Amino acid sequence: QVQLVESGGGLVQPGGSLSVSCAASGSIFSSYAMGWYRQAPGKQRELVARIGSGGTKNYADSVKGRFTISRDNAKNTVYLQMNSLKPEDTAVYYCHAGRTIWGKEYAYWGQGTQVTVSS
Repeated sequence: QVQLVESGGGLVQPGGSLSVSCAASGSIFSSYAMGWYRQAPGKQRELVARIGSGGTKNYADSVKGRFTISRDNAKNTVYLQMNSLKPEDTAVYYCHAGRTIWGKEYAYWGQGTQVTVSS
């Protein structure tokens, strides 16, 4: 089992920056791929950024060059630094942890943190 707790959301003006964090507990954090997803009202949840257990990073095209995902295995925490924020980045941001063991997938979600980009 993995418990995920996000923090750091809030209100920011367009062009501003915000960082969200996700603290994990309950299992071997370093063995999990970690990701940030977001869901805007009326839209499906979408992958924003992902960092593998080995550090490989992937980003949605819409956030490339603006967002940076990182992880600190010593602190069991994954971060998402968001720069040059746009109103369309407004959403609830969810932390995700996943790994596959002997063909069985294990996936966990945090409760989400609201990010609002508005003037």
